[in-house]
Formats: sequence, structure tokens, C-alpha cells
Amino acid sequence: MFLKPLALALLAVTGAANGVSADAVPTADGIMRHIDARNPGLNTFQTRVHVNLKMTSFPWFFSNLVGTEYYKRPDKHGVIFDNPPSYAKGINSLFGAIDAPSDWRKDSNIAYDGQKTVDGKSLFALRMTKKVFSDQIRDTIAYVDPSTYQVVRMDFHYTNGDAIVMTQTYKQENGFNVVATRHLDIHRHVRAVANATYASYQTNVAVSDSVFQPQK
Repeated sequence: MFLKPLALALLAVTGAANGVSADAVPTADGIMRHIDARNPGLNTFQTRVHVNLKMTSFPWFFSNLVGTEYYKRPDKHGVIFDNPPSYAKGINSLFGAIDAPSDWRKDSNIAYDGQKTVDGKSLFALRMTKKVFSDQIRDTIAYVDPSTYQVVRMDFHYTNGDAIVMTQTYKQENGFNVVATRHLDIHRHVRAVANATYASYQTNVAVSDSVFQPQK
């Protein structure tokens, strides 16, 4: 009868050391609920985003992109660039739905993949696989800081071995915790890097559903 208290004590110590709540084993649903709850009063936002895109392989193009990112609770999130060059038109898909588990749930099966050490920090990992078979995307891994439930990194893995790695930082603005910067390492049809910075956020403003329609 003394083993159970001892086991619970060891679990509490181990959980605290790893940034895990001692009263529950992490689950995908639990982690996503925490992400959803990060900004409970944030119903909409829009912000200008500036992206430096540089190809690191032929044809070596370089672009400065400017656009507007939009969010509308519960699951609308996207970016519209002002005048993207033809070779960069697909980049807008990498900027939407990063922090929106409600959007992840729509097309992916999501499983808790344990705690992983990334750049010296222990993070929760969520593995996403498409509900409908994709011959392009193998899986996506989202890395979540267990102390803040910020999505600090996402790895997009493709069936042909290509990958895109996105990392991001956050800032406090208007009482909300929002994205400040994003960095993308792109190993797809071309090799490229992209660095994005976010201007001031307009929060809880009117956002039309039309901005979330697919861009031509």
C-alpha cells in the first residue's frame, strides 16, 4: 500500500522536471485545448507582414513581399500578399492556420508524439497525417512549448523527401500573445529561406469572410 504514494511522488518529480503537468499525461486533444485557450478574448485580427524571401539555389531570386494576415475565430486564418511574383504565389499557404488547432482538426488525424528536445529545449510534439490520402504530404509535426503552449516550430514532410521547417517567436500586444517573427527553411522544388516580421496588430476588428477565399 506504500507503493502507490511513492509512484505518485516519482511521477510528480519527473513531470515537473520535464515541464509536464503532474496531474495528467499529455494528450493531443489536451495540448490543442491549451493552444486554443491562449487568447480567449481574441476574436479577430489583422496585421501587416513583411517577408524577405531568398532562393539559395538556382534561379537565385530575391523578393521583399508585403501582405496582410487575417484571423477570425474559430478557424479562419490566412495571408494575402500585395503583389507576389509568380514563383512565390504558393508561399501564402505556409502562413495560415499555424496556431489554429481547429483548422488542423479539419483535415488531419493528430497524435501526441512525445516530448522532443529541439535546440536544447523540451517541447511537446504533435504528429499530423491527412485524413484523406495525400501523395504530396507525408506528415506535419507541430512543436509546442509546454510552459506557454505557443507553437514554436512546425516541420512539413513531403513524400518525396522534401521538407519545410518553420520557427516563430511571439510578442505581447493589446493584451494578447501574438506572432512577432517567422523563419522558414524551404527545401522543396527550390531551396529558399524566408524571414517574416509582423507590424502592429489590429485586434477584434471587422474582418470580412471574403479575405479567406482562395487567391487566384
